[in-house]
Amino acid sequence: MRRIRYGIALVAATAFLISGCAAGSESGTSSTADGVAAPAAPESVTGGGTGQDAAGNPGAPKAPTADNSKLEPSNRSVIRRAELTVQAKDVWGAADKGRQIVSTAGGYASDEQSSSQPGNDIAVVTFKVPAAQYPDVLAQLGRDLGKRASQRQSTEDVTGEVADVDSRVKSAKSSLAQFRLLLSKATQIGEIMEIEREISSRESDLESLQARQRALSAQTAMATITLTVTLPPTPAQAAKAAEPDEPSFLAGLKKGWGTLAASTEIALAVLGALLPWLVVAGVVWLAVIAVMRRVRRRTPPNPGPGTPPKGPGGPPPVPAMVGGPMGPPPGTPVGPPHGGQPGGQPGGQPGGPHVGPPPAR
Repeated sequence: MRRIRYGIALVAATAFLISGCAAGSESGTSSTADGVAAPAAPESVTGGGTGQDAAGNPGAPKAPTADNSKLEPSNRSVIRRAELTVQAKDVWGAADKGRQIVSTAGGYASDEQSSSQPGNDIAVVTFKVPAAQYPDVLAQLGRDLGKRASQRQSTEDVTGEVADVDSRVKSAKSSLAQFRLLLSKATQIGEIMEIEREISSRESDLESLQARQRALSAQTAMATITLTVTLPPTPAQAAKAAEPDEPSFLAGLKKGWGTLAASTEIALAVLGALLPWLVVAGVVWLAVIAVMRRVRRRTPPNPGPGTPPKGPGGPPPVPAMVGGPMGPPPGTPVGPPHGGQPGGQPGGQPGGPHVGPPPAR
């Protein structure tokens, strides 16, 4: 078991050294190629140093000639993309002609989207074109299909990424070969299972690297051109586009009216969404009010604190007079009981004025 672990460690170290050597050799090769190509540039530009001018005077330096093919070395890996918009009266015919141009150059249409509306036909086609034919195809599409409205190009240099992926693929393959050699020499079950797990992990990494390598190769080999074909603008649209966008009273009034109309539409939409809820809430509120009124009618009023309780069947008692004691009711004689004299006088003679009614005769 210890021997197999040492063997795995040795294989990993060997793979690391191999990847480092491969990266160093690639960088050395690219630097050497750059060093060789650099001195040749002045010779091609100057053409030997001196020459004749247009009038035939000797000794005049030659004018440098622009050579676009030498600005970018052929060993660079570059991804090219372009977006082209063309205005044509026949949108579908221009799109078909674009397909023919690309097909003749060795490319194909990878995606297509189109929409047809009254006065607004649009066709959007994505082409894959060989990198060598990319400039010519792009120029031909903008020239032969109609009026070129806009064009945008972009490039992405992936030379370093391509070199890194290639180096890692080589290292992964070498490492897998070493592990397979160890697997052929292993005798114990534990060693075999451990090596097989390591081989499975390395194979997964290798497949991922190879997929990335294929994708980079396809992107650098074929350029992408997105062609958009539209109808030419109407005279009214052209005049509107040509008008200067300066602030004025009419422009502000128009924008304000547009804002008001948009706000009104939003408010009506919100009201329409809330109207069913408001109707339900109103119905519930009316039902609650009706129930509360019915409950109030059934409940007797609460008597005040100074009101005596009413008897079970008779009239209510007479309340006491406020301000002093109440005298005897009319028809009741006022005098001492048992025929005594008022004021304590015997004989029944009144000692004062007679208050009661006269005696019967």
